[in-house]
Order: sequence, then structure tokens, then C-alpha cells
Amino acid sequence: MKRRRFRDDVELSVVGFGGMVVVGMDQTDVNSLVDNVIGAGVNYFDVAPQYGDGEAEIKMGEALKSHREDIFLACKTLKRDAEGSKRELMRSLNRLHTEYFDLYQLHSVSTMEDVEEIFAPGGAIETFLMAKEKGLAKYLGFSSHLKAVALDLLERFRFDSILFPTNFVCWYKGGFGPKVLQKAEKQGVSCLALKSLALRPWTDDEEQV
Repeated sequence: MKRRRFRDDVELSVVGFGGMVVVGMDQTDVNSLVDNVIGAGVNYFDVAPQYGDGEAEIKMGEALKSHREDIFLACKTLKRDAEGSKRELMRSLNRLHTEYFDLYQLHSVSTMEDVEEIFAPGGAIETFLMAKEKGLAKYLGFSSHLKAVALDLLERFRFDSILFPTNFVCWYKGGFGPKVLQKAEKQGVSCLALKSLALRPWTDDEEQV
């Protein structure tokens, strides 16, 4: 599988493994799935505590035990305060049987109120700085689905990466995405894409196969 440069000498597969897919699966099937996708060349794995209320972290942690040094592991937190995000960080590290994350992200920052809380005294950014300093996270990033929020976050802190919806139709028909990615590129922030493909209802004249 093709890989592209993330940062420094890190190269990531153009297709990543989203941890949400393992929710509801048996552990043996998760182990087999992870082995197969790594064999196919996938090295980017992304998970969050909210996926299955911890189920995805626990099952991926078991499946990735023997592969940890061969993959790039990204995790996230929805907590906006320092205490809550630190507690979630440590629990995620434990569930995933790892001493560090390659990338730790603010998960789905959705409002300007979120942004203010993150950067206020006692905010989650304090946990992120601590994680970087202590080697618990190699890189720091965030995900967001809102242009204004993403642009403001890029102004406030020099993140290593941004995880943002990048979809052909939204980009060219709705103008959603160019400003954010242009700003990220200008600041040297690596761009990761989500929701590049999306499902929709079948139309009456389409063949369903």
C-alpha cells in the first residue's frame, strides 16, 4: 500500500484503520482483521474511548500487542479540562497496552466554547503539553468538523496535525475544506483526512449489487 509522509521520517499508509469498526466483533475476529490489514500494508490505527464506550480500545489493545512497534497509533479525548483529559489519556494507554501514543488528539472540537475551555487555565491543552514533555505522546493534533473552529485552533497552537473531513463533493461543490487545509499547509501542520467516502440512499434508477 502507498504511504505518504506525515512528519519527520514518519510515513503513513494512505488508508487507515478506524477503531470503530471492531465494536461488536469477537476478539478472535479483531485479531485476525488487524493481522490482515497490517499484512496489506496499513500502519495507521486510530481509536478513541468513545468508540463502543471503551470496547474498541480494549479489543484493539489486545490485537496490537505484537505489532506495536510496527504501527502508528493515534488516540483522542473528548475531555476539555486538564484533569479529565489526563485521566482519559492514562486509561487509554492502559487499555491499549502501550507506553505512548504516536499521535494524541483533541477529539471532535465542535464549538468555540470548547476551544475556550481547552485553552483556559486548567484546560486540556495542559495535559497535551505534559504528554509531549513526558513522552506519552510523540505528536499532538485535533479533529473537527467545523471550519471556523478548526481555523481558530490553528491560530492558537502549533499542532502537529489536523484530522478534518476531506470529501470530493463537499470540497468542489460546497467549498468546504480548502481554507482549513491551506492554512494548515502554510503553518506546516500535517493533514489527515476523514469522511473521504460517504454512504447515501440508493436512487430508484441505480442497480443495487
